[in-house]
Parts: sequence; structure tokens; C-alpha cells
Amino acid sequence: QVQLLESGGGLVQAGGSLRLSCAASGTIFSIMGRYLQSPGKQRELVALITSGGSTTYADSAKGRFTISRDNAKNTAYLQMNSLKPEDTAIYYCYAQRVLGGQIYWGQGTQVTVYS
Repeated sequence: QVQLLESGGGLVQAGGSLRLSCAASGTIFSIMGRYLQSPGKQRELVALITSGGSTTYADSAKGRFTISRDNAKNTAYLQMNSLKPEDTAIYYCYAQRVLGGQIYWGQGTQVTVYS
């Protein structure tokens, strides 16, 4: 059974940091990442990482967020620094076995940044 178990998130003051984790089980994913969804808006990309370490970032995440993964643990991490109130959203873990294949989503974790 494929599962994405998320941890991290929470409430943080603007300028602070959080780390989100996504542990996969049941299969190996070549692509893992994070999307966010704000109330009333569509889900949007934050960052992606391949099993080879190639990364993609949304413009809003560049320079502040870092995505990494531990292939041995089948886990991806999103380190979020210099957080802003506009980063407030539900962050979802995203995973694909292969590019263009079935997409798997985690249950989502709330990130709230207050000023």
C-alpha cells in the first residue's frame, strides 16, 4: 500500500523557519515535492526533487526554501526559511513513480505564518 506520511508544519512568526517531511512507503518515487493550497485558490507548485537530486522551485520559494531527499529513507524534506504571512497555506506532499505517471498526494499539513 502506497502511503505518504507528512510531518512538520505549524505556527511560526514571520522570518522564522519550518521543516516539512514526507516519508513514502510502499514504492519508490522518482519525483517528490510539495505543493501548497491557499483558501479559495488552486493547488500550486512549491518545489520538486528527483531521485537524482535535480530540483525545481516556484519563484516565490527560490532563495528561501530548500528541498532535499534521503533516498535510503524514501523521504523528502522542505526547509522553509524567512517565512512570510503569504506563505500561509496547506502544504501537500506530492510524489510520482515516474514522470507523467500517477500522482500521489499526502494528507496535507497546515503552515501558518503570523506577523
